[in-house]
Amino acid sequence: MTSFGDLLGPQPTLLPGDEEAESALLNHEDPAKVAADNPTASIAWAYLAEAALTAGQTITAYAYARTGYHRGLDQLRRNGWKGFGPVPYNHEPNRGFLRCVAVLAKAARDIGENDEYARCLDLLEDCDPKAAEALGLG
Repeated sequence: MTSFGDLLGPQPTLLPGDEEAESALLNHEDPAKVAADNPTASIAWAYLAEAALTAGQTITAYAYARTGYHRGLDQLRRNGWKGFGPVPYNHEPNRGFLRCVAVLAKAARDIGENDEYARCLDLLEDCDPKAAEALGLG
């Protein structure tokens, strides 16, 4: 049984994480350096995207979030995700990807890209029904 109660659905995808990037970020290294050193780590792009959005740099946030989103899709596919199915928010290594999707949604909303905003919300809902609210989109 999957974590969301669908007996016939795929098992949740649990990313392995990126210990080097995660450790560097927790030790307050510059997220830009962490992203440069670990370009496949969605968590680094999430940090950059969130900071840019907070600073009112919507287009920069959108670009960082889009990069982290695509890096996360690559990781998910390498770990068995087929484009659908649970990606639980409560699994810490999944959060970099999910945070990027949330910032992408917020930035898309802010620039009036309503279709992209809706797609991001749908993706978050499909990944984990609790993710959008946990990420400030509830």
